[in-house]
Amino acid sequence: MSVAKLTEAEANVAVESLNGWEFDREGGAIKRTFEFGDFVEAWGFMSRVAILAEKQDHHPEWFNVYNKVEITLTTHDADGLSERDVKLAGDIDALVG
Repeated sequence: MSVAKLTEAEANVAVESLNGWEFDREGGAIKRTFEFGDFVEAWGFMSRVAILAEKQDHHPEWFNVYNKVEITLTTHDADGLSERDVKLAGDIDALVG
């Protein structure tokens, strides 16, 4: 399945529609750091994101230390940001309200 890379203008509009995500133009990705009350809350969040990602067959790059989870979304097949990343980011935003 071919996935189209968003243009820089499309990416800018998409990122503006998301809550707290930053567009990394060089890396062709979007990033956001989430902070929780403790490790268990962070791990629970990661579990919910994992279920979303598996259903969408689109998996994040992430990093977790104690109560912080940093998520990076990019589409390697498109060599940059795609609509798949934007959709998953929006669904992740919905998890945290």
